[in-house]
Amino acid sequence: MLGLIIQIIQITASVYTWLIIIAIVMSYFVSPYHPIRRTLDGLINPLLNPIRKVVPPLGGFDFSPIVLVLLVRVVEILLVSVLMKFGS
Repeated sequence: MLGLIIQIIQITASVYTWLIIIAIVMSYFVSPYHPIRRTLDGLINPLLNPIRKVVPPLGGFDFSPIVLVLLVRVVEILLVSVLMKFGS
């Protein structure tokens, strides 16, 4: 059971990371009014907006998606570590 929970956490973190990457690429090529882009923005912007308040763009480049990917991975590692210790 614990292994299943860990897998769900890892898959969720991977999917969310890929959604962030896809949203970044789409932001260069797809209109902001495209339904897929709006859906991705709706999934990602709620977590990006607080980061954008703390990490402003530098030289016209928005680093907040990179910070979000790192945070997602850190949370994944922490959750898996806690569950592994809890399970042993």
